[in-house]
Amino acid sequence: MDVGVRLQSIRKLKGLSQRELAKRAGVTNSTISMIEKNSVSPSISSLKKVLAGIPMSLVEFFSLEVEQDNHTQVVYRAGELIDISDGAVTMKLVGKAHPSRAISFLDETYPVGADTGDEMYAHEGEEAGLLVEGRLELTVGSEVFILEPGDSYYFESSRPHRFRNPFDAPARLISATTPANF
Repeated sequence: MDVGVRLQSIRKLKGLSQRELAKRAGVTNSTISMIEKNSVSPSISSLKKVLAGIPMSLVEFFSLEVEQDNHTQVVYRAGELIDISDGAVTMKLVGKAHPSRAISFLDETYPVGADTGDEMYAHEGEEAGLLVEGRLELTVGSEVFILEPGDSYYFESSRPHRFRNPFDAPARLISATTPANF
C-alpha cells in the first residue's frame, strides 16, 4: 500500500490543504508534503499524529475505500457551496471537493460595519477579486482603496492587507486566493 498516495487522497477527500492538515496535526507543512511524496516513511506514531488532524484512526486509514475513479465534480450548485464564514463576514467556498484544488474561490458578503479584523493579514500566495455589489474599503500595505461595483484587485498576499465595509449597504465580493488555504 502506498501510504503517501493514500494520505493525499484522504486529505483531499476531506477537503483539507496540506497546510491545514499540518496545522491541525501540529506538524510542519513539509512533513505532510514529504509523506505524500513518499520521501519519508512515517512511523506509526507519526502517522497517528497526522491522522489525528483529519481526524481518523489508523484502522480507518488502512480500511477506508478511497474512490479512485476520475469523476470530479464540475458544477457546484448554490446550496453546495461550503460556508466558511468568519465573524460577520459571510464566505462561501466553491469547489471544496475538488481533489487537487490549487485556489480558494470565494463568494463573500460584508454587512455594514464588517471587516476582516484590526490586524492586517499577510500570507504566501496571491489574491484577486471583483466587487459585485456595494462598496468596500481595501487596505494593502499603507494604501487604502475604495472599491465600487465592477472594480477589481490583484496583489501578492505577503503584503499586509484587510477588507472593511464602513459604508451604508452590504458589499458582495467574488475573490480567489492561492494557494488554496481554505
